[in-house]
Amino acid sequence: MYIAVVPNRGSPPAILLQQSYREGGKVRKRTLANLSKLPPTAIEAIRRVLAGQTLVSTEEHFDIERSLPHGAAAAVVGMIEKLKLDHVIASRASPERDRVVALVAARIIEPTSRLALARMLDPETATSTLGELLGVQGVTTDQLYAALDWLGERKERIEAKLAARHLGEGTLLLYDVSSTYFEGRTCPLAALGHNRDQKKDRLQIVVGLLCAADGCPVGVEVYPGNTADPTTLASQIFKVRERWGLKHVVWVGDRGLLTDARIEEELRPVEGLEWITALRAPAIGALVDSRVLQLSLFDERDLFEFTSPDYPGERLVACKNPLLAEERSRKREALLQATERELEKIAVATRREKRRLVGKDKIGLRVGKVLGKYKVGKHFELEIADDGFLYQRNEERIRDEARLDGVYVVRTSVGAGEMESEAVVRSYKDLSNVERAFRTMKTEHLEVRPIHHRLPERVRAHVFVCMLAYYVVWHMRQALAPLLFQDDDLVAAEQERRSVVAPARRSPRAEQKAASKRTEDHFPVHSLETLLQDLATLTRNRMRFGRATFDQVATPTPLQKRAFDLLDVPWRA
Repeated sequence: MYIAVVPNRGSPPAILLQQSYREGGKVRKRTLANLSKLPPTAIEAIRRVLAGQTLVSTEEHFDIERSLPHGAAAAVVGMIEKLKLDHVIASRASPERDRVVALVAARIIEPTSRLALARMLDPETATSTLGELLGVQGVTTDQLYAALDWLGERKERIEAKLAARHLGEGTLLLYDVSSTYFEGRTCPLAALGHNRDQKKDRLQIVVGLLCAADGCPVGVEVYPGNTADPTTLASQIFKVRERWGLKHVVWVGDRGLLTDARIEEELRPVEGLEWITALRAPAIGALVDSRVLQLSLFDERDLFEFTSPDYPGERLVACKNPLLAEERSRKREALLQATERELEKIAVATRREKRRLVGKDKIGLRVGKVLGKYKVGKHFELEIADDGFLYQRNEERIRDEARLDGVYVVRTSVGAGEMESEAVVRSYKDLSNVERAFRTMKTEHLEVRPIHHRLPERVRAHVFVCMLAYYVVWHMRQALAPLLFQDDDLVAAEQERRSVVAPARRSPRAEQKAASKRTEDHFPVHSLETLLQDLATLTRNRMRFGRATFDQVATPTPLQKRAFDLLDVPWRA
């Protein structure tokens, strides 16, 4: 049977239900019913039935019972599995390993407390498919804390595996130190110290981070909050040599970390340990005063190498960045002017008729606050008396400092045959990769702070979770660079840079992305955080059809499909 549409001259066509049959070897047809008066929807339903399709009644239509964000969890878990980070954490599968992976993945997807994470993983209150993907649905807060303790016990072995994967003999090792503030006052690690977070009233911890030359993190250590940066070096050297088994390493650290004392006491006496760091401004000034470093050489070039008897067995590479010199000069003048404005207020207060500011102690206290605020007190000559206050700039001292604007000197024990001058400077500048790691871990994405743990080992394990999360984030950024503001054409970027001393330049492709906010594929440019938010809109839906239920992942948008292609991980569960 079939439905035929028969023309009817000037009238609407007739809609007939007809049947074909054979009679005497010929094909004939007959009309069974005239359907012309039926509504089009009924005619279409009959046509579908005749075609063998199943019709759904109004009582048996599709329902979406629940929809959960899926894409971000699938991307992060897929990347963890691709990196085999779960096998680095523990070679054998176990509930503890799955829970640790959940801690790491959640730190990327939605940084939160252990209590909130337990709710996220609970089937009834889940806000992501993370629990389903990892098989940790229904995990309790106590089990998450137990997993954190389990991870802390395996930290040394995990770091050794990462080191074996990313480091080798003779490798460059980037090392830097930061701090992060602490909530509470009962943890033995929490102490007052040099606070980099501008929260001087809070206790803090100190964190030392080790990265490979490309910025990939391989190890982290937590110290009490009042630990001086240079004193952390000894334990890191022990870790690298004894636990990781690396005897020949080039340590790259800033001038505040690899000090003269640390080099003489901990690096120079040990065979196989070399270093790349920089000189402080007073040391550079001493070299200039002794004419070992001649600033006139910068008239012809921005980089040159020299030696000094004050640094035996080392190479010194002097650099001058004109743009940096200009910026330091501008900043100094701005600070001097700001200081003068505040000092003038104090001077006026000592001369006014009513409520005059008198007393050397009171005047000195106010002056000290101003100088402590702007940090340029050395450039002023002050005269404080009981009944007055005078100040003026020390022009000679200002000129003495200004002559070194934009000048820095990198020092290294690495021989010229092993590393050229430009490579030495480039390696020192690579410390910016560690600084970026700290920014990501502390503020931009992973939110290591504030820390609420009380037990020292849990604090260390929490920081280690954040480092493992950054390990995943670092690799995701490399893969997703074409979709991110991150430069994905580093070769062209280096070609745009006329000298290693000059500021880093973006490649033409990165400039185009920044200007148009569009990629070459015409996708909107993202940060990793906003891209993960976009991926989270790819949902997994619990569907009901009649009495049957099943899960269905939504179709990814072109941007989401591109992201999963770049990561080379599946988007379906």
